Amino acid sequence: MLLNNTIILPGLEGVIITKSEVTADGVYELSVEMPVTPHICPSCFQETKRTHDYRAQPVRHLKIAERPTILRYRKRRYHCPCGKNFAEENPFVNKFQRFSKEWNQQVQIRSVKAKTFTEIAAQYQTSVSTIIRRFDAIVPSAMKGPAALPEVIAIDEFKGNTGKEKFQLIIADAQTREPIDILPNRRKDTIKDYLRKHGAKVQVVVMDMSQAFKAAVKQALDRPIIVADSFHFVRYMNWALDRVRVREQARWHEYDRKTCKKARYIFHKAAHKLTEKDQWLLQRYFSFSSELKKAYEFKEAFYEWFYEAKRNGGTRIVETQKKLHQFYLKVKESGIPELTRTVQTYQNWEREILNRFEFNYSNGFVEGLNNLTKVMKRNGFGYRNFARFRARILLHHQYKHIGNSLG
Repeated sequence: MLLNNTIILPGLEGVIITKSEVTADGVYELSVEMPVTPHICPSCFQETKRTHDYRAQPVRHLKIAERPTILRYRKRRYHCPCGKNFAEENPFVNKFQRFSKEWNQQVQIRSVKAKTFTEIAAQYQTSVSTIIRRFDAIVPSAMKGPAALPEVIAIDEFKGNTGKEKFQLIIADAQTREPIDILPNRRKDTIKDYLRKHGAKVQVVVMDMSQAFKAAVKQALDRPIIVADSFHFVRYMNWALDRVRVREQARWHEYDRKTCKKARYIFHKAAHKLTEKDQWLLQRYFSFSSELKKAYEFKEAFYEWFYEAKRNGGTRIVETQKKLHQFYLKVKESGIPELTRTVQTYQNWEREILNRFEFNYSNGFVEGLNNLTKVMKRNGFGYRNFARFRARILLHHQYKHIGNSLG
């Protein structure tokens, strides 16, 4: 006796449900078949409705009422007068498949959005290799190829430990803040070849202060504008102050040396954020070393220049450059070797540093992308296959606004 078909199940439109039951092991089984309809013979292209035989085919389907579901498909084969026997058409399973179309589509969506392939395999009660095959199947059609890079890009390295390489490189759109591509390593030749192939439109590149990145960009592109990321050049001053502190505290009493090391954060704190205790500690350590006090004052002076440069923007870049040169001169007159070396670095990257304020681009969002990438890597306990790791990262961002279901 046929069931009442007034209830339409998604993916099973037009299908006749002849029986439904829950087995002893908790599996929900639906016995289904298709109505008899005229079919075109794939051999002679004549129409026929003659049935040759039936074959039983179990098809894994999405859970119904949180129960594993199997479609018991009574597949009809038609017979053509030309002698050809062929299977009927149906809307819910592809040829040679044992999983329904709805199951495959849902797994593909979840494989992009979920933390790990193992998690999806457990949820859908299948093997990890099956989930990976479904994910790999959507990569060629779903991935957006980097035919041409935009005018403004940002590049940065991250520790991926995949494809026999420790570091990989991310390339992102600095205006839309979306990742564009992942390179298998951070080598100069790899970056140069990629930019020569895809970077015809690129005019501005935002990067950290890596000489290899700088050389690759200059060799690959025609007179590019390189923007040094503010986080990276500001921390050079913090590093210089740290080196002065380590050098000076080595001569102090053991108690003060250890407490200064524990309280080193106060040297990097903005002056207006210091608590009374922080200020007391600073004054104590400054009493032990006038050079440490002077280095701290230079750090504060550099921060003042930085915030003023941000306010000036590109309209007063000449004034920003002039004050930077004054800062160079004062540091060199102080004779503090750690700060002098940092100033030399700033002089080597001066044009790129000033471009930060003139064009107002930053790599901060790329660091956020890298953090999310590292989380994905940790959740998956690492990825050995670079192509799959790259696809996971890019597809995750590409489809981050879609839901976790077909509806």
